[in-house]
Amino acid sequence: MAVAALVLYVGAGGVGFVAGALGNTVGSFVRGVTSTPVPSPTPAVVAEAPSIESPSEPYTNQGQVDLVVTVPSRLAGNPDYVVRVYLALKDQSPAKVDEKPLAPTPKMVIPVTLSNGVNDFSVTLVGPAGESESSPLARWILDTNPPGIKLASPKDGAEINRRAVTIEGRTQARSTIIVRNQKTNDSITGTAAADGTFSLSVPITTGTNVIRIAITDPAGNDNAMNLTVRRGSGRLRASLSSSAYLIHQKDLPMDVRLTVLVDDPDGRPLARARVTFTLSIPGIPTITGDATTNGEGQAVFVTRVPKGATRGSGSAAVLVRTDEFGRATDETLISIRK
Repeated sequence: MAVAALVLYVGAGGVGFVAGALGNTVGSFVRGVTSTPVPSPTPAVVAEAPSIESPSEPYTNQGQVDLVVTVPSRLAGNPDYVVRVYLALKDQSPAKVDEKPLAPTPKMVIPVTLSNGVNDFSVTLVGPAGESESSPLARWILDTNPPGIKLASPKDGAEINRRAVTIEGRTQARSTIIVRNQKTNDSITGTAAADGTFSLSVPITTGTNVIRIAITDPAGNDNAMNLTVRRGSGRLRASLSSSAYLIHQKDLPMDVRLTVLVDDPDGRPLARARVTFTLSIPGIPTITGDATTNGEGQAVFVTRVPKGATRGSGSAAVLVRTDEFGRATDETLISIRK
């Protein structure tokens, strides 16, 4: 019937209209087949990587810590994204250990479990477009062992002939050391060097002194030991010598060299001791001079004995002064002969 109607219509002079209608229909069909379809919107790739706050002290003795993670503020609370946590142990590649939805705020806290030794954590953002770049590493070091203590000096039971004892030894690097004299309750606190060495002095009193050395390593582990020392009755010692003990008048004028050796109460050379020399020779005014001992505990004074010296017995003397050990003196005879 439609064909018959069309024929009748054409016969009635409607050829142009029909051709135009057919052209429009075919053109629409061709355009529908050949045009490029418009794709659906694609989620944008996350350009910003999240970050982790690194701890101020990487060493810890706690088996669990909190990762403080910061994500781009525009994504906070977005249900289409998650934070993925990676852990790399020593000599191992990073492995996924957790995944958390985003918090309502840019900053979120993720508890993680540590393994013994080095734990390097990183995080990424995962969303509809894939996974972001990894954050910089944040390191924790799980250490549950107490720090070792190896003393170099003094030996247990040693006699110390001075007002303080110096404790020297080695432990874990950056450990805190407290040395306390349990007899006097005097104490001093220090920190082990990068190589673990330490040297701390604490006052001691007459008799037996029990010294306690307590150490806390950077992870918070503790260790301690006791050391017994005894303060002796040793004294500061000065030993004076002269380049000449017998001087003949015919040899005057003559240079005289006075030398003093100073030992501390433990018998060790004492540096930086203040020294005053005195030379008393018959017939001439008393001669004095000041000096300071060197690293070998030695001080020297050179002076000239003039022609005016008369026959008789004179002397050379030395006075040594220290703030820590008090004073010491020594004297030797110098004679003038014809």
